[in-house]
Amino acid sequence: MEHVAPPAWVMLAYLIAGVCFIFALRGLSSPATSQRGNRFGMFGMALAVGTTLLLRAPVPAGSFLPQPTPEDVVILLQILAAIGIGGAIGIVTARRIAMTDMPQLVAAFHSLVGLAAVLVGWAAYLNPEAFGILDADGLINPVSRVEAGLGIAIGAITFSGSVIAFLKLAGKMSGAPIMLPGRHVINLGSLAAIIGLTAYFTIDQSLWVVAAITALAFLIGFLLIIPIGGADMPVVVSMLNSYSGWAAAAMGFTLHNTAMIITGALVGSSGAILSYIMCKAMNRSFISVIAGGFGAVASSGDGAKTDRPWKRGSAEDAAFLLGEAEQVIIIPGYGMAVAQAQHVLREMGDQLKARGVRVKYAIHPVAGRMPGHMNVLLAEANVPYDEVFELEDINGEFAQTDVAFIIGANDVVNPAAKTDKSSPIYGMPVFDVEKAKTIMFIKRSMGGVGYAGVDNDVFYMDQTMMLLADAKKMVEDIIKALAH
Repeated sequence: MEHVAPPAWVMLAYLIAGVCFIFALRGLSSPATSQRGNRFGMFGMALAVGTTLLLRAPVPAGSFLPQPTPEDVVILLQILAAIGIGGAIGIVTARRIAMTDMPQLVAAFHSLVGLAAVLVGWAAYLNPEAFGILDADGLINPVSRVEAGLGIAIGAITFSGSVIAFLKLAGKMSGAPIMLPGRHVINLGSLAAIIGLTAYFTIDQSLWVVAAITALAFLIGFLLIIPIGGADMPVVVSMLNSYSGWAAAAMGFTLHNTAMIITGALVGSSGAILSYIMCKAMNRSFISVIAGGFGAVASSGDGAKTDRPWKRGSAEDAAFLLGEAEQVIIIPGYGMAVAQAQHVLREMGDQLKARGVRVKYAIHPVAGRMPGHMNVLLAEANVPYDEVFELEDINGEFAQTDVAFIIGANDVVNPAAKTDKSSPIYGMPVFDVEKAKTIMFIKRSMGGVGYAGVDNDVFYMDQTMMLLADAKKMVEDIIKALAH
């Protein structure tokens, strides 16, 4: 059975859907246009899915509209039921999920995309006639074997890697790098074996070949992610997003679906570009990160806090200094997300601006647990976009800043990244908060360290005031003190 080219209207609909996805990515590049970008994405996906469902029904000669048979109607109802169940789960999840859990949710979604690619690849192998990929001899044609093999491999890597990322992000396993002996040899050997088996699959479509590709890909996905430490997890999330896109694109070739190819290529390329940009911003090697922390070394320190003198302040102390300042730079981090303090933080900023204080928000590329985590939270709180600055745009202003207000951040303001070569975050650009006249640091207690497990010298600096409390409660108390 040979594949029949789809009608022209189908190709046109897929092209329009692809253009919508491009506009969606463009819109999502800025908080100001993100809602419009989401609408483009939803419309494009609805168009692509609807077109694919219509394509399932035969179109009689001389007619433009498809005329489904009773069997087609039954299949369509089954598909719609599955879409309804999945949609209901998605709606419930979206309403219940906390912003603090978004990174692991994204990792979980990536794992599902990878698993779907594996299942589609196996379905094509087990029932090639339904996919129209048989040749004249009744065998799967060689090109389709390569497509299926690559789709299964990339999907399996995405699935197992995303599962490990989910466990790390959810705190189910250590966020520190886990270095296995000989991991580079195992990774390179497994990758070479997958490539070799995929090539061999073109001449031998035995079950053991497909099973071996799948097993090795699951293994290498696991091995690639466990050596990556917490400081690099946002890069991992975007990298896995890229993998899921390439897996979808590979399956698009197997299914002869142009929309999947376009969408997968867009997701894959945009995720790869984002990963590269983030690695550059962190002074990390892109190749080393995607290769599973190729150049990583274990930290020589145990990450425990040191017994050094530090100063504790109150909400009243903080309110006085903030109210007398000319410029305040706020650096949010994951602790703000945990406390859901973004709304009260914006309220505090509004009060300071009413007093004539210049307020700016500084966002590090890897603040939080996924790309753009802090941007989303601040946008949710209606913080003006022109008050939010990236690291490279604001780092030079700390020397002229009266107060650096750190709320729930740690690794992104840790000077160990600039001075301690044994630190797991060494080489990562961080905010120069130590240059500010006063540093206010909100954290729950002095007993904790950042996600990378490294103590922070900023805690013990002469100009640092530690505000130990829940982030939301502390900011609320500062707001009350400012009002008096």
